[in-house]
Amino acid sequence: MPQKDQKTEVELGSQARLLTRSIDRGSLATVMQDNQGPYASLVMTATSYDGSPLLLISELAEHTQNILKDQRCGLLIDGTVGLDTPLTGSRITLTGTLQKSENPDALHRYIRRHTDAEVYAGFADFALYQMAVDRVHMVAGFGEIHWIDGRYFSFNADAATALAEAEADIVSHMNDDHGDAVALYATSLLDRQSGDWRLTGVDPEGCDLRAGGTVARINFDRIVSDAEQARTELVKLVKKARKSAKT
Repeated sequence: MPQKDQKTEVELGSQARLLTRSIDRGSLATVMQDNQGPYASLVMTATSYDGSPLLLISELAEHTQNILKDQRCGLLIDGTVGLDTPLTGSRITLTGTLQKSENPDALHRYIRRHTDAEVYAGFADFALYQMAVDRVHMVAGFGEIHWIDGRYFSFNADAATALAEAEADIVSHMNDDHGDAVALYATSLLDRQSGDWRLTGVDPEGCDLRAGGTVARINFDRIVSDAEQARTELVKLVKKARKSAKT
């Protein structure tokens, strides 16, 4: 049994998943098709409802050519950007396989997070890939190093079908009718600089924001599974943000 001051593997998996949700890029490691050597490249990421990384990549790219021959990969998610001492920050390496996805909802989630991707999402050589995570290596600072089984990283989103169906409408409604609230999320709750903050996604665990090249995330106080539950959490965040702005 773990000691009281130790996190369980479920808690560690959740911590790793939420870090993955909060960052929009990573370093993808694949196996070179010609000599089996390692190859690392920059990729832009989003996540599915279960937390699995999503990548929209071209078949012409070196990493995709590698994946077409060998689906095994590693993905580094770096949460240390901006820290004076980066090695004190959190970063994780996900290992598993990349497989092509035909899920339109997942593609729409990716495009909402990376609006520039809409330009090339329809190109014949581009396709969405979803990562099946087998293991996670997490370094959460000096001495906090853990291996986590992939089943503890994955979130069971089976009950969130209604939320997935409503997500696009929720995002549009918040941006079109409550843009001031979205801005308050970023500036009052997350202490981010003022900007053209937009909601880019809502999932069972929280919501994602973007202003230009900067992304941010707010996790909900509870898991949500439909539009009404999400609305309740978003309203709570607005009230909290307005109260914070007054103090």
